Amino acid sequence: MKKLHLLYTIISVGFFLTPIHARTWTSADGSKTFVADLKSYDEKTGKVVVKKLNGATMRFQQSILSAEDIEYLKSEGVKLKDQAAGTSNTAIKDVPDVLPDPDGKEADTSKPVQVFVMMGQSNMLGFGNAGALKGTAGEKYPYLVDDAGAWNVRKDVRNVFFCMGGLRYNDWLTAGNGNGGGKFGPEIGIGNYLGHAIDAPVMILKSCVGNRALGWDLLPPSADGTGAKGQSYQGDSEYGNRQVSEKAKAAKGWYAGLQYDQDVGAAQNALKDLAKYYPGATKFEVAGFFWWQGAAEGKGNVGTYDKNLAFLFNDLKKDFNAPNAKFVCATLGEHDKGATLSQKMFAFAKKEKDAEVFYSKPVSKGGANGHYGGDPDTYMKVGEGMGKLMIELLAE
Repeated sequence: MKKLHLLYTIISVGFFLTPIHARTWTSADGSKTFVADLKSYDEKTGKVVVKKLNGATMRFQQSILSAEDIEYLKSEGVKLKDQAAGTSNTAIKDVPDVLPDPDGKEADTSKPVQVFVMMGQSNMLGFGNAGALKGTAGEKYPYLVDDAGAWNVRKDVRNVFFCMGGLRYNDWLTAGNGNGGGKFGPEIGIGNYLGHAIDAPVMILKSCVGNRALGWDLLPPSADGTGAKGQSYQGDSEYGNRQVSEKAKAAKGWYAGLQYDQDVGAAQNALKDLAKYYPGATKFEVAGFFWWQGAAEGKGNVGTYDKNLAFLFNDLKKDFNAPNAKFVCATLGEHDKGATLSQKMFAFAKKEKDAEVFYSKPVSKGGANGHYGGDPDTYMKVGEGMGKLMIELLAE
């Protein structure tokens, strides 16, 4: 019944015009049809990704389709995968059910570093208890520790963290010191999955601080009338130079968008001095953005959160010269899918072909305002989930 319900969801489109490359698909029992453009197909796993007429991306298993459609996938879908592979310089591996230990090898720095910028507020900053994690890692996350129980270190993933524009951590990724203070955030799960899947150097570049609202402190530059009390971005910086000038701070104090300028500016500065943050590297490309925020949105604007996420994604792509970058955000752990903030996130992702949302409530303990009580499993599971979604987006 769940598979059939998914198919009904996929076909609920009320458009009359069919794009040139779209195809009419049929359900396994022949009772339903829907129109969508094939984006990718994995013959090994049977996973299908299509783009519907309303622009939304859907993922499902080939088993819900007719035999004729499955034959089409095995012919044209494989061709599509081969064509896509020919247009990318970065290979993406399949993700196994159990992530293996890192091999300890350094990445090939002749390849561009794949940079993933992480932003948000305190739970992105990270309050996971690393000590408690180590006690269960051998059983729950064996890729984090070696046979002797010591933390594994990924020599192919660099973990860089800025807070309020200041450098907090710059070293190879290990669960023992995710944010430089004995705590960790989603970067551990994210970094390990990306490090395994991407055949290139990886940098996790986190720039954030707690108690910040998207609709005020982090308001994106292109936001127009969607901030707190209908305000727009008030900063004075330009794309590619998101520095918080002393003149602006003196004239306006804390303005709408100041934290965006500071967080993005710190990340931009790090990339200008790449070798300091990824030894031996000479080139990079920003491949994606991660966003985990929302507990402070009471001082922002929950009603326009979806619009501000769209402004955010658009501005980040401009600021980092990354038009093809992907975007993954996560809901608050205490929110179900019916919560307004969750609905706004899903509404945003439905309109963006390169964005996905990780629903975190099933893996979260407690709430965001209490930092999930430092529960290591919450931070690990959210990180793993976000990382897997990013890999899916990159593989399409």
